[in-house]
Amino acid sequence: MGIKTKRPTTPTLRYQTYDDFSDVTCTKPDKSLISKLKKSGGRNNLGRMTARYRGGGHKRRYRKIDFKRNKYDIEAKVESIEYDPNRSARIVKLLYKDGERRYIIAPQGIKVGDAVMSGLEAPIQLGNALPLSKIPVGTDIHNIELKKGKGGSIVRSAGSSAVILAKEGNYAQVKLPSNEIRLILLGCFATIGEVSNPDHNRVVLGKAGRKRWLGIRPRTRGTAMNPVDHPMGGGEGRAKGGRHPCSRTGLLAKGYKTRKKKKSSDKYIVSRRK
Repeated sequence: MGIKTKRPTTPTLRYQTYDDFSDVTCTKPDKSLISKLKKSGGRNNLGRMTARYRGGGHKRRYRKIDFKRNKYDIEAKVESIEYDPNRSARIVKLLYKDGERRYIIAPQGIKVGDAVMSGLEAPIQLGNALPLSKIPVGTDIHNIELKKGKGGSIVRSAGSSAVILAKEGNYAQVKLPSNEIRLILLGCFATIGEVSNPDHNRVVLGKAGRKRWLGIRPRTRGTAMNPVDHPMGGGEGRAKGGRHPCSRTGLLAKGYKTRKKKKSSDKYIVSRRK
């Protein structure tokens, strides 16, 4: 993948950058692996807005991704590398020897025609899924399970990867992209390699319209509201001082920790993010 720019024939084009999609080999998804994706526009089942600044955006179809990788010891060939509008990473279409097709998250560096496998006896190579007990210390991994058999739930976004630091008893110490070190059961599966599309964070939207295409509506600053609408609203002129930054409900921002102090998963965290 690469980042491309356009000649600044208009003010919006001056700073815009685009994905060149050079790594994508197929532009149409497999019809058997997609489903409808209904949008809520931030409304609940009563039609009332519960999440602001959402709505519109381009129509999408959901690609069914195999996060569990539970088709064990059957080799699959990479049939195509595709774009997925629902995630930042690329996806890969696999064709198994028994004729079944599945989508998985694409590891960085995988190519059409490569062979991948999941299971206890799978070799240590790019795109293969194994339990943490079978993966050597120091290996880059992604799509990691937190509960055995549930499917990969963390380290799935573009360019991200985690590293196995050590193994003790029934747990592996895994360093996550946030620098948090966490204990994960050795029986949990993970995929070898780094997630594809590492240049995703370098794309500059450049104009409000591209944000609208993604389904994100304009956001109003709290300081521009009235006191009845926001704790930071009101005042004569552009009032700045005297009010700590906070949300509309009064939850403090800029450093206030919102994690529960006695969360059950705290015992699995060896070292915090910060």
